[in-house]
Amino acid sequence: MQRFTVNIKLPARTLTGALSAPNRGAADWGWQGLIAYGCHSLVLIVDANTAQTLQVLERHKASVVKVKWAKENYHHNIGSPYSLRLASADATGKIIVWDVATGTARCEIQEHSKPIQDMQWLWNQDASRDLLLAVHPPNYIVLWNADTGTKLWKKSYAENILSFSFDPFDPSHLALLTSEGIVFISDFSPSKAPASSGKKVYISSPHSSPSHNKLAAATGAKKALDKVKILISNEKPSAESVTLNDCLQLSYLPSKRNYMLLLYPREILILDLEVNQTVGVIAIERTGVPFIQVIPCFQRDGLFCLHENGCITLRVRRSNCSITGTPSEEPDPEPVQELIYDLRSQCDAIRVTKTVRPFSMVCCPVNENSAALIVSDGRVMIWELKSSVSGRNIRNSSSSASPLYSPVSFCGIPVAPFQNKLPDLSLDNMIGQGAGAGEEQLRSSFLQEVHLKFLLTGLLSGLPLPPFAIRMCPPLTTKNIKQYEPILAVGTSNGSVLVFHLTSGVLHKELSIHSCEVKGIEWISLTGFISFATSTPNNLGLVRNELQLVDLPTGRSVAFRGERGNDEPAIEMIKVSHLKQYLAVVFKDKPLEIWDVRTCTLLREMSKNFPTATALEWSPSHNLKSLRKKQLAAREAMARQTVASDTEVTSVESSVISLLQEAESKSELSQNISAREHFVFTGADGQVYHLTVEGNSVKDSARIPPDGSMGSITCIAWKGDILVLGDVDGNLNFWDLKARVSRGIPTHRSWVKKIRFAPGKGNQKLLAMYNDGAEIWDSKEVQMVSSLRSGRNVNFRILDVDWCTSDKVVLASDDGCIRVLDLSMKPSCFRMDEQDLIEPAWCPYLLVPRASLALKAFLLHQPWDEKYSLDIMDVDYPENENIKNLLQEQLNSLSNDIKKLLLDPDFTLLQRCLLVARLYGDESELHFWTIAAHYLHSLCQEKPEKPRDTAVPQEQLVNPLDICYDILCENSYFQKFQLERVNLQEVKRSTYDHTRKCADQLLLLGQTDRAVQLLLETSSENAHYYCDSLKACLVTTVTSSGPSQSTIKLVATNMIANGKLAEGVQLLCLIDKAADACRYLQTYGEWNRAAWLAKVRLNSEECADVLKRWVDHLCSPQVNQKSKAILVLLSLGCFTRVAEMLHSMRYFDRAALFVEACLKYGAFEVNDDTNKLIHAVYADYARSLKLLGFKQGAVLFASKAGEAGKELLTELKQPKEEVTQE
Repeated sequence: MQRFTVNIKLPARTLTGALSAPNRGAADWGWQGLIAYGCHSLVLIVDANTAQTLQVLERHKASVVKVKWAKENYHHNIGSPYSLRLASADATGKIIVWDVATGTARCEIQEHSKPIQDMQWLWNQDASRDLLLAVHPPNYIVLWNADTGTKLWKKSYAENILSFSFDPFDPSHLALLTSEGIVFISDFSPSKAPASSGKKVYISSPHSSPSHNKLAAATGAKKALDKVKILISNEKPSAESVTLNDCLQLSYLPSKRNYMLLLYPREILILDLEVNQTVGVIAIERTGVPFIQVIPCFQRDGLFCLHENGCITLRVRRSNCSITGTPSEEPDPEPVQELIYDLRSQCDAIRVTKTVRPFSMVCCPVNENSAALIVSDGRVMIWELKSSVSGRNIRNSSSSASPLYSPVSFCGIPVAPFQNKLPDLSLDNMIGQGAGAGEEQLRSSFLQEVHLKFLLTGLLSGLPLPPFAIRMCPPLTTKNIKQYEPILAVGTSNGSVLVFHLTSGVLHKELSIHSCEVKGIEWISLTGFISFATSTPNNLGLVRNELQLVDLPTGRSVAFRGERGNDEPAIEMIKVSHLKQYLAVVFKDKPLEIWDVRTCTLLREMSKNFPTATALEWSPSHNLKSLRKKQLAAREAMARQTVASDTEVTSVESSVISLLQEAESKSELSQNISAREHFVFTGADGQVYHLTVEGNSVKDSARIPPDGSMGSITCIAWKGDILVLGDVDGNLNFWDLKARVSRGIPTHRSWVKKIRFAPGKGNQKLLAMYNDGAEIWDSKEVQMVSSLRSGRNVNFRILDVDWCTSDKVVLASDDGCIRVLDLSMKPSCFRMDEQDLIEPAWCPYLLVPRASLALKAFLLHQPWDEKYSLDIMDVDYPENENIKNLLQEQLNSLSNDIKKLLLDPDFTLLQRCLLVARLYGDESELHFWTIAAHYLHSLCQEKPEKPRDTAVPQEQLVNPLDICYDILCENSYFQKFQLERVNLQEVKRSTYDHTRKCADQLLLLGQTDRAVQLLLETSSENAHYYCDSLKACLVTTVTSSGPSQSTIKLVATNMIANGKLAEGVQLLCLIDKAADACRYLQTYGEWNRAAWLAKVRLNSEECADVLKRWVDHLCSPQVNQKSKAILVLLSLGCFTRVAEMLHSMRYFDRAALFVEACLKYGAFEVNDDTNKLIHAVYADYARSLKLLGFKQGAVLFASKAGEAGKELLTELKQPKEEVTQE
């Protein structure tokens, strides 16, 4: 049986460096809280909170061009757990969908062999949560099932597709950015490819429009804005402007429906898609730094912008308090001219060079208050927004930008000023709604002005650019096991040596030692090494050699060869002897030098006629026993000497001990005791020389003639009785010194650059490095174990190799990475739960599904037995200790601010649900609880004495639901927003078509006077002149008399029947028959339009009827948007129906928490039916907690479930009773 020395368990891992050009757009920040980005053909996973690399995914053969985290917009349970799914696409058109925690590929997708241009997961996950849409060049979009790799459909378009954006408010809408313009698709569906080829519009680039020059002029952007005419048109622009179409990005705004942004290097255009018109421009002055990328926010109307100097800026839309919300008042004399985005915060720029450029920016989708910058040199910089409250008086002196105020509520519920809150939790908790409130209300309330600033909270650095020289520290043995640390030294081209801790993969130290490229490193102990560097040769071929002795704990370095080193031939290699006593320094065209490592003294410089060494190795056999004898003899002699001179000896024992100690130190000081060691080297003629070194004498002992079958020897390795030589032709020659036999093996791999034996007693594995890769050989059996060849099974070239442990090798490669691999040398990913992290990272997705859901229940149902606790041992959770420890690690890794909130008795159930949804990055929960908290709270405020299950009276609230929730907002707030919008459209009118759209919109909104003004503007040459004039007359003379009303109604219904739906709806709105209009719109499938009209024109009861019909439609099997239906019911205050629906959809956890919240707010009518529902919900939830093994939670809810939970309760309490009987 083979005996190996103690082995340390090192995980396989990859240390990465600079990125490649195709990686530019490959970055994403997922709802899971992790950042993924491409580095060459690898995908790195970084925890944003602790800035640690958690995983490196290796399977692509080409550069990664896109990465996208799966969405978490679905209900999570044991069947659909929290899991880390990521899609990555490369330059050869391959898409891999990963299970990131285990590092395995779920499926691989390939359609064509060109780089994937763009891909996105579908955000509406009611039907399926596995759908991925990808752009396969030049002009295909393909929908994939990313769980099975099945192609669902494929569709081609006329132009090349560059990227696309989903409409965040309507899953059937999609916009493609093409080489010529934009294609709007309005019939997108997972079940079949879009039938139409979409509506094509062309962008005339702002650079080709004359307004651009004015934009940069000193007159300011305001005047120029009025001159920006339509940038979107249905006509194809002239060839000249097409070449200038340098639109970098297109994105829908998630903060409000039907707005889109277009990004150009020097401006961002905000388009209103209802009228295809620019309604806002963010322009950069002539001296400003151009944009690269922009990420629009959802929670507030803000934009994170990345500039070419690596600076990230946050711009927030200026609130406009001038718009009045009542139709009766006169319109404002000067309505808002455009959307203005004020610069609110910016972070520091980076130093941009030829090789260092900002690549991409990602933003936290959960909280939208931090952004990460990925730099081309491999750095990841994490910038967090921090808010600071300022005094009131600053406001008067502030610039034209309106002040930002702190929000009224925290975690969805208004809080008192003294209550415990964490304003920096998310963007909507940092700044209140801009347009939400009038100036008077702001003054009267306790809102405080807020300032935002970016703070660098995380920095991750990559390796510098290759080449590298790597060397692992001496191996682990039984003697050094206590102080051993697996440390790798990496010499770089800029002269510094990086020291990595390989258990965690973290950079331990960076030492700037040399002034030129480090060529080699040799360890002389566990804490010290010698490194050498050579400068570029001068005309005579001479260089400056630097040889430094470094002490790792202190970082102190000494020039090992003193003053030597200038203008001499380059050092080829350095080799330290087996006992770390001597150092051989081999030069290019100069005889070698032998040094004493302990005293830094030169023992011998070989004579000029001495052969130049081509390869050298120290013998592993040495005379250690004789060394021990010598040391002991020396100590005794010293002791005797000292005794003779010391006459007064009091206690024999103590004196002997101290004498021995003194003798030892004196003998060590004299340093003249050393063991004999030998080395072999080969000359240019292939002759092998054997030399012996002892003390300061170097003796030539034997010469072995060259082996005729071998070329010039390039390297030697020696372990035990086996000596191996490698030559320039790729031959390996194995010499068995004991049996005195040699065996040559031609590897046909050209020049053998390096060979090294593995550490460990009896381990005869050999690592060989060639120009085109590496091999591992078993020197005992003389056979190859594994091979790695550049271009065949990997796409990188090997620069240096070494052993890490007896079964792991480390390779440095030209893609700037250093890989720790097992004996198969197959690049592989690791399991994330095997990772040894320096700082624990909060990521419940890494737990097994049962545990992550149990942890969630533990956090949600605090207090347990009336005790708020974050100790999992405080609850009855009969799970194995390992899992409990993992849960406790997760709880411990939460920040102190979050812990404080979770342990706060004043923190309500609704707030807790919202906070946990944020912690878990659960998009579906976050939206549900935001809307539930808002409407439960407002209902409770309005009707504490009489809860009802009908529509909530929609009064203007101080704290309305954010407009990003669109149709779910209060009616009055929604109307106000629509009026602001139409005002802006009116200001921006530039063609008859736009004017007509504005007039139509004003009629629907009931703004008849302004509509008439617009209708009368039609010029007499226009074909619609007569029609518009009559329409104006009709609008002004509509009376409420019976006959005229019935005539108009008859005409309207006829129009609708004959395909003129919009015109018929307008007429019905004129005679206040908006409810009928909504019914017609719904009959003809215009559900969104009907909901919009109901919100702006109907009273709350009528509106609720329309929306309830919409809910039934959303729940129908062919539409299957039940999650949206639930949110609509919440906004109507139909809480009992919401609970019933959640229960019928088997969302037991959400249903139980919702029922609890409703009971706290008195939102249910208490009767037998509701009691039956409540008990059924609690009982089913108790069963699901029992499945998770979370016993205490199951008991809690079973006991609340009345009759329905009785049986379960006895079942849960059974085992305990049995134990007590015994």
